[in-house]
Amino acid sequence: MKNIYFTCGPSQLYPTVKSHLKTALDNNLGSISHRGQQFQNIYKSAQTNLRKLLSIPLSHKIFFLSSSLESMERIIENCVEKQSFHFVNGAFSHKFYQFAKLLKKSPVKHEVDWGEGYLLNKIKIPKRTELICITQNETSTGASIPLQDINQIKQNHNVLVAVDIVSSAPYVKFDFSKIDLVFFSVQKGFGLPAGLSILIVSDRAIKKSNYLEKKGVNMGSYHSFSSLLEKGRIFQTPETPNVLSIYLLNQVCKDMLNKGITTIRKAIDENSKLVFDFFDQHPKYKPFVNNPVFRSRTTIEINVRGEANKILKKLKSSGIVVSSGYGKFKDNHIRIANFPAHSKDNFHKLINVIGYN
Repeated sequence: MKNIYFTCGPSQLYPTVKSHLKTALDNNLGSISHRGQQFQNIYKSAQTNLRKLLSIPLSHKIFFLSSSLESMERIIENCVEKQSFHFVNGAFSHKFYQFAKLLKKSPVKHEVDWGEGYLLNKIKIPKRTELICITQNETSTGASIPLQDINQIKQNHNVLVAVDIVSSAPYVKFDFSKIDLVFFSVQKGFGLPAGLSILIVSDRAIKKSNYLEKKGVNMGSYHSFSSLLEKGRIFQTPETPNVLSIYLLNQVCKDMLNKGITTIRKAIDENSKLVFDFFDQHPKYKPFVNNPVFRSRTTIEINVRGEANKILKKLKSSGIVVSSGYGKFKDNHIRIANFPAHSKDNFHKLINVIGYN
């Protein structure tokens, strides 16, 4: 029996990955030079198709990194001299804040209980803030921040805005004129093996990085924005990159473009409604995020009242794998991914196995 992975990352592989991987191996893509024309063509094509899929304007550069945790670190290094401001409501938004502290900045945070959202425009942000950091979809709790609220932040504060969409891309649809830095990894919504992160950077953020570099601020090492930009101009990376993952990302982007991003987003909405309707009516298990406005459509967290291990085993016996709760919620919660690789039939199967008993 083949497992269906509703895990929050790594997750179910996109249906076409197997054939693309075979093609890559048949063509020896794991052995090509990252300084050669073949890789440059792959890099250029991947950027082009990702730009089309997510409607990324030319004002924003696309960089390939190793992980989203690295993206957090590079953003802080390149865009903050002294102070960043962080909205914290879970483990990964807290990591963003922690990285700023580890990098010897003076970050400020507004923290709410895990699973809660924010009224972003009701929160006072210090005048010395250089960068506002928002985790749009908190993978650890299933809490999500509405895009219209994030868009208002940029209008009300003349500082850089960085947004983590690690577990909501490609579902989430941004107006990139409202944000400066966006990042995600491929092992979730893009249904690929882990090992590649995408960092999208506005010209404004590049200018801030150049300013800090000229001022002598430590920008890190091989992944300063200036080094990424220099190599990016010739469709290369500063280091030896994950060529295979960039190739697979390009192929999956093409597949998603052929399917239509509107169709993909509609399917995610329909599947999330199916799951939430089931658990809203369940006599025992309930969505962890109480306010529907702040419920993630892509990483759905359910409070199963101490029965996580029991449910995980029950599902696994039917070939279904979901994530346990994160950290302190390990025994009480389950997390269900809802990515483009997941079909409605598979969600019906998951719901039927859990049942109302």
